[in-house]
Amino acid sequence: MIAVLLVSLVAVIHIGIVLAEMVWWETPTVRRAFGTSAEFAANTRVLAANQGLYNAFLVAGLVWALFLGLAGHGQPIAHFFLACVIVAGLFGAATASRRILYVQTLPAALALLAVLLRL
Repeated sequence: MIAVLLVSLVAVIHIGIVLAEMVWWETPTVRRAFGTSAEFAANTRVLAANQGLYNAFLVAGLVWALFLGLAGHGQPIAHFFLACVIVAGLFGAATASRRILYVQTLPAALALLAVLLRL
């Protein structure tokens, strides 16, 4: 039950990231969150959308794992996609913003631990 909630939370976080990068990239709220100017956002909207699409694949994998069941066939799928989120979060924290460590990496690591421990 805890694992389902945490994996769902990670999926919801990434849905927010997908929307921010693919839909709302040039809005003042998202520009403030990412610390970008209007000009930078306009010039990078295609790159941000591409990055958002990759995050959508992470969401799809996590939802797939939940659909199959974390105690069954979905468990290895959850392991893989949560590990991908963790690696992406570590890279993002090292190259872009330490905040990513708390927003993306920590929830995914807790979710992976919960799945591994079958909580």
